[in-house]
Amino acid sequence: MTTATRKPPARKARLEKKALNKEPTMAELADRHALYQESVQNSEFELDFIDETFKELTGRTASSMREDFCGTAISSVEWVERRDSNTAIGVDYDAEVLDWGKKHNVSRLKPDQLARLQLIEDDVRTVETDKVDCIQAYNFSYWFFQERAVMVEYFRRTREALVDDGILFLDVFGGSECYQTQKEKRKLDGFKYIWEQAEFNAITNELKCHIHFHFPDKSKLKKAFSYTWRVWGARELREILQEAGFSETIIYRQEFDEETDEALDEYIATEEAEDYACWLGYIVARR
Repeated sequence: MTTATRKPPARKARLEKKALNKEPTMAELADRHALYQESVQNSEFELDFIDETFKELTGRTASSMREDFCGTAISSVEWVERRDSNTAIGVDYDAEVLDWGKKHNVSRLKPDQLARLQLIEDDVRTVETDKVDCIQAYNFSYWFFQERAVMVEYFRRTREALVDDGILFLDVFGGSECYQTQKEKRKLDGFKYIWEQAEFNAITNELKCHIHFHFPDKSKLKKAFSYTWRVWGARELREILQEAGFSETIIYRQEFDEETDEALDEYIATEEAEDYACWLGYIVARR
């Protein structure tokens, strides 16, 4: 009776041959780290912001930088490429992504630039490094810390790693959309980027997110990256930074077009924000 459900030997062989000869999909060939750098990171803009803001607040040019949660270390690499005087330290506990960064980003550096870059596989909460002019913790990676005491301790550690007039640079977002499950889609060159806020716990402010990539051949790279964050408010982060010992915090909020309400690539220091569904910004903390 069971033989009726079996595939005939000839058909089975054809199916197996077809599977062997099948061309890999675009998703199967994709490099998730390269896609992330192209769709999420804008290190040139972020380094411009660091350079300009640091000079405005301190009156001098920053030369030493530490990149916490550095991932592929693209920002550290571009920092040492900017000026012959620049040095960078990249810190991340994920060996796999650090190795990718060494192969695809660090490898392009000239010997003198390479000598000014240090990558460390370690926890940003306990790592020991030389003191630097500025520390950046971007792409909301520090929101991985969900307990207030842990966040206070992390900020204390970053403050200790800064020179006397050093500055900590953080990014932040807010608005009602932070607290909603939703998907945001953007078309890029050769693929589509999907940001999904999959689950939100309104009691703990815990947000579970995923990044997916879709391709023209209809293949998909689902959950290429996944995160569980606590949604931190800008005000409470500033209070925690003050508790950690920082002397001053400044919010730089993204500007919007007055007629279209479209977000612009401009950030202004402000103490006010209208009831935008979603806004992006930076928190600048002076040691």
